[in-house]
Amino acid sequence: MTRSVLDLEAALGRPLFDRRARGMALNAYGELVLVRALRIEREFEEARTQLVARGGMDGGADVHSLFTSILNGRRLAVVASLAQKRNMPAVAREFGITQPAISSALKDLESGLGVALFTRTARGLSPTPAGEIVAFYFKRVLSELRHIGPDIAASEGSLQGSVTVGALPLGRTQILPLAIASLLARHPQLHVSTVESPYDALAASLRSGDIDFILGALRNNAGEVKDLQQQALFEDRISVIARAGHPLARAERIDFRMLREARWTLSRQGSPSRELLERFFSNARQAPPLPAVETGDLAVLRGLLLESDMLTAISAHQLRYEIRDGSLVVLDFPLEETRREIGLTQRLGAFPSPGARALMEEIGKVVAGSADFR
Repeated sequence: MTRSVLDLEAALGRPLFDRRARGMALNAYGELVLVRALRIEREFEEARTQLVARGGMDGGADVHSLFTSILNGRRLAVVASLAQKRNMPAVAREFGITQPAISSALKDLESGLGVALFTRTARGLSPTPAGEIVAFYFKRVLSELRHIGPDIAASEGSLQGSVTVGALPLGRTQILPLAIASLLARHPQLHVSTVESPYDALAASLRSGDIDFILGALRNNAGEVKDLQQQALFEDRISVIARAGHPLARAERIDFRMLREARWTLSRQGSPSRELLERFFSNARQAPPLPAVETGDLAVLRGLLLESDMLTAISAHQLRYEIRDGSLVVLDFPLEETRREIGLTQRLGAFPSPGARALMEEIGKVVAGSADFR
């Protein structure tokens, strides 16, 4: 135990205990580490509970000795990477270790748990249901481990570490770039990554700890967000947008017939903006426009609008710079019934890193300080 404590203190470069004649007492650094350690213990306990519930292991297993063979960030990461890549040679190259070493560690873990985590096939490894559970919670543990160093640095007045943001389309053009630039100007030791994927993929990464929070349209389905925490920042609606020289940009009055006869480029079926537009037309007892092009790529959409007479219907914030310089215009056909809340989404019960908390605060300041979001 003494050696483990000394190794941890050496790795962090800080004492975690005050040594006294009568024993040891946690100091301020130790208290910070304890918060993450207790959260890690809960993640392991939840993993055990899930494995037992699915018949994967003995319910009497002691959680304190459950993962003793891999209580090491590198080994946790190897198992999580195996579940994702499903290829042992690729994981061995990623971590600079041999395949026999991975096989040995995996065998020890499976033996300790009493359950197979991967099935071996000619094409590589495939995680079993138990393997999916273990990889999911190992990712959460890795997230907690990553935050320990930044927690300590923040207690000394320095924001460090990495922040990973799930960026939905609406926040990418203006809000997120402004917030990141402002924060990094004051805290250059921070590193920010953005992940651009559909909401479902981002939500899955949020739950597993791969990303810190999501910025974008909030969801109203209670079942979809039951384990997530949402914070609304402002309300937005979609708009009909065209190039500045479009014939409808000069029309005195635009009606449904004109819109029906126009050529459209829209986001893909099932996307939030597409559903809002179709609901608007349905409520007006009108047939929705049939797009000539469907795309989720803003660069493609922008090019089509600028080089043709196509229309689109998305948030004006996503094309803010083109609208500001006059190359694109919002047509006079308000879609008031398409309003939705835009904000931040976190995992319920999450304890974000200091850098993630600072970036969320900066995003809030950008929104509060701009008339565009009122």
